[in-house]
Amino acid sequence: MTQATQAFGEWPLKRLMTDVVGSGHKSADDMTRDQAREAFQRILAGEPDGTTLGAFWLANRWKRNTPEELAAYTDVMREESVVTAEPDCDPVDCGANYDGKHTSAVLGVGAGVVAAAAETPVVVHSGDRVPTQKATAYKHVLDELGVQTELEPGESAAMVDDTGFGFYYQPAFNPGIQELYDRRDRMGVRTFVNTIETVANPANADVHLGSFYHLAFAKKMIDLIEESEELAFSRAIFFQGMEGYDDIRPGYTKVAEWDRAAGASEDANGDLEDYEIETADYGMEMDGDDLAVDDVTADSATITEEVLAGEREDQFADAIALNGAFRMYARQDVDTLEDGLERAREALADGSAEAVLEALRAF
Repeated sequence: MTQATQAFGEWPLKRLMTDVVGSGHKSADDMTRDQAREAFQRILAGEPDGTTLGAFWLANRWKRNTPEELAAYTDVMREESVVTAEPDCDPVDCGANYDGKHTSAVLGVGAGVVAAAAETPVVVHSGDRVPTQKATAYKHVLDELGVQTELEPGESAAMVDDTGFGFYYQPAFNPGIQELYDRRDRMGVRTFVNTIETVANPANADVHLGSFYHLAFAKKMIDLIEESEELAFSRAIFFQGMEGYDDIRPGYTKVAEWDRAAGASEDANGDLEDYEIETADYGMEMDGDDLAVDDVTADSATITEEVLAGEREDQFADAIALNGAFRMYARQDVDTLEDGLERAREALADGSAEAVLEALRAF
């Protein structure tokens, strides 16, 4: 990992506030890539005082970051903070919102294990009670299941190769972002850090699976990937997940699918396809309330364990199978979600999904 840069240019955060971003949503200017890069280099180096940093984060939130700004922040994060470790396989990178879920079950662990059992390797990554929600994320469900989570990046890569599923722990692979925890916590609102940490890509995967609240945000994330000089994703799928997480919601889900190879046009989004998934089309009659739980951490772990053991044939089993199928489709290991569902249900029925969980516990 490169150490945070100490020699800066002409743009301390206070000057950026005064001259560029700080005049409000309608009148603020956007930063150049170089200005945004310098800003985040200064932030990772701990240079700005707390008041100036908080004001800068809020100004970015008010004016709304451009894809170029977000790409610049991401590139600096990747250059100066992220420690990558590539498994031998090429997994799907699942970057759910790190601040977690507080109402519905976290299905991504079960879905990733099912996909791994069907020979689609999956990587997930999260922190620990990340601001602002500080809710249940991948780490907490895996902890409850008895799977090691506080791993160094090389150990995470080995976990993927050994089991088909791997967890990367943010404090270990992204220490510069972890050092911002207290300041982020004091903000009380999300900042652009919540956005860029989801595309840290610690496994250097080719395929990214992420989530969004609105389609316009998915398009911005795809533009971020295209603008980035550090992200090498060749394919990305974003969908309108439950609570902003990477779980397909019951009923209607909007999806944005992008392939770099298809982007020959000058239009940055010319290679973007958006469409809808209806769970009813796959014989799944359920709504969002059907996936709500009382204790998100404990109940998510229990549900995951029971589904993988073949002990449930309910809405949770359907949702985990569908999300597992979507991970297979994202990596193009199946042509359709129907094909993925067939493979997911086979992995649940023949015990191979449960075997992956046991291998994770033994790792």
